[in-house]
Amino acid sequence: MPKTLAFFALSVSTLALGTPALAQTGGETDAGTGSVIGEAPDMSADDESPKVMPKSNDTNSLLNPWTGPYQGVPQWDEVEASDFPGAFRLGMAGTKAEYETILANPEAPTFANTMEPLELAGEEIGRVFSYWGVYTSNLSSPEVRAIQSEWSPKLSAFFNELNFDPRLFARVKSLYDRRESLNLDPEQMRLVTRQYEDLVRGGALLTPEQKQEIIRIETELASQFSDFSNKVLADEESYILLTDEADLAGLPDSLVASMKSAAEDNEETGWAVVNTRSFMQPFLENSTRRDLREKIFTAYVNRGDNGGENDTNATIANILKLRQQRAELLGFDTHADYRMADTMAKEPERAMALMMKVWPAAVARVHEEVADMQAIADKEGADITIAPWDYRFYAEKVRKDKYDLDQNEIKPYFQLTKMIDGMMDAAGRLYDLEFTENTGDIPLFDPNMRSWVVSDKRDGSNVGVYYMDPYARSGKRSGAWATTYRSQRSLGGERNVLSANNNNFVKPPKGEAALISVDDASTLFHEFGHAIHALLTDITYPGLRGTPRDFVEYPSQVNENWLLTPYILNNYAVHYQTGEPIPQELVDKIEASSKFNEGFSTVEYLSSAIIDMKLHDRSEPVTDVDAFERETLAEIGMPDEIVMRHRLPQFNHLFSSDAYSAGYYSYLWSETMDADTWAAFGEAGSSWDKATADRFREVLLSTGNETDRLEAYRKFRGRDPEVRYILEKRGFPVDATVE
Repeated sequence: MPKTLAFFALSVSTLALGTPALAQTGGETDAGTGSVIGEAPDMSADDESPKVMPKSNDTNSLLNPWTGPYQGVPQWDEVEASDFPGAFRLGMAGTKAEYETILANPEAPTFANTMEPLELAGEEIGRVFSYWGVYTSNLSSPEVRAIQSEWSPKLSAFFNELNFDPRLFARVKSLYDRRESLNLDPEQMRLVTRQYEDLVRGGALLTPEQKQEIIRIETELASQFSDFSNKVLADEESYILLTDEADLAGLPDSLVASMKSAAEDNEETGWAVVNTRSFMQPFLENSTRRDLREKIFTAYVNRGDNGGENDTNATIANILKLRQQRAELLGFDTHADYRMADTMAKEPERAMALMMKVWPAAVARVHEEVADMQAIADKEGADITIAPWDYRFYAEKVRKDKYDLDQNEIKPYFQLTKMIDGMMDAAGRLYDLEFTENTGDIPLFDPNMRSWVVSDKRDGSNVGVYYMDPYARSGKRSGAWATTYRSQRSLGGERNVLSANNNNFVKPPKGEAALISVDDASTLFHEFGHAIHALLTDITYPGLRGTPRDFVEYPSQVNENWLLTPYILNNYAVHYQTGEPIPQELVDKIEASSKFNEGFSTVEYLSSAIIDMKLHDRSEPVTDVDAFERETLAEIGMPDEIVMRHRLPQFNHLFSSDAYSAGYYSYLWSETMDADTWAAFGEAGSSWDKATADRFREVLLSTGNETDRLEAYRKFRGRDPEVRYILEKRGFPVDATVE
């Protein structure tokens, strides 16, 4: 559908999710996975873009064209939360005026007078959404959450009204019906075809009464999404305060210092374990206090499921009911069928088939891992049965026993600043991108942020700006995600990219180095893969930028592979105190243990993906969410020692937006292509093979959705991706039936 309205094909969910609503790439994820909002298009602006429609009466700074270098950058220092309601009102009025001019045009529809102005519309309100996404994700507050609760439904209703204007469909349909006689080039033909199909899938052929019902459902969903995300964020802002030094037994000094700093931030004396993954995971890995491991773990996995004012179960049930009502109105059997209609997998059965090829091997590996842990616990006389709060702790003991490798031995060599340098060096070697830090030269919204100018080393031209917001803080949602404040496009004048990564690393005390785990470093490279994808995109029409949900994670997952290459380790894994490079002996241990604990990581993720699909691939909406989760996990044979990576009451991917609903499988789908792509570099003889990198860039990274993504992959690889490579990558047996 037209670029502006495609945002609300995801519902107003991206606002609830907390990402810039109209970013090309950017999304919600927890550490270690990564994500983007699939096809939410860009509506941000630069001064050089032609203004195709009259602008609204600009009395709000949030709507102003961005000023400064690099075709203008967001003016974060001019933003106040209280500005947003007025900006939304003015932005909607301006957008309405733009669309009215296009749709009221008495001339017969042409590509030039219909598709092109629709593609360029919405620049003004797009700037508002770029700011708003940061406020809801990175700078949330009670004031922001109140605005979000009030305005998400209003915005949803507004954009759905635009979407259902019969004049819009009439003009697009006219072009679609005459497309073979309009002398369109392949990109224009694909744009017209996709816009028509998107409008039909979104309900353009419904009766007026049915359209009003869709608007009602979407409006209520927007409200429920906002409610869900605000409740989860409130639980994540809680913490458990430790006041006795004995409670710190086994914890590394760096974590203790960060916990002390978190307590001070909350005006407490002691050590605060904030209820987020970035605190929970290292605590469970290291604490020798089993009672506290259980307490920290229980608080974390019960976010949104405590029966109090932040309980999300009723909200989820409402969302599921509304989603099924919408799917049936739009002619789909289930929400999963509706959401997957424009994906690579196409139908729930194909996604489930892939997941169930991997699930049995992953569960079998978990049983092996637990047996190894139980043996160590028994040998030590612990007199316990491995429980979920023991898994990470005893996994580290097994790692030490099997590979003589201690995570705390690795961490001093993984400085955040050095890993950032390494990932940028890799992007330069592979894709000719050069990053020059310009922190302090342009406005940033947090004093701990950094920024870089991005150039093309081949000709020195400016590609854009890269922003990083690395540390956890109050008001920032958990996980890691990528956003794009302004996306590339050629229509109306070439535009460079403003791309951002957001992480939740634990901030070190002042003057000390931020040390991260190998898993954290993998997350860093993953999110940077999203940024690279945005920076390398080279398309004409914004409507052909966003890729299918199950392609979105592919570029980011490929980028993780370069982290543990010898070049990166030898040049950037240096001791934070001595500057000495990581010893080869330690590198060998890391390589030897690269497939360690894959059962845990696969089952933790895949159980969430399977539950998501089973939850949405049904015509009768679930009403008892906890019971469904519990019974379905038992049905598929979930090991007792593991919980889902995201339990339903806190599953932001699913319930703070539509974006990943019936789509969490996409990480596995994308990783299947990722493993197959990494095999292509291996076949070329080097992980740095430039010819392979150039082909990867030209065929897949730069082309957005200008061609069918499966066809593009076939062009890159010469065939479909093979499942065997993901099984090999995870160290699972490759069954003959997979070949």
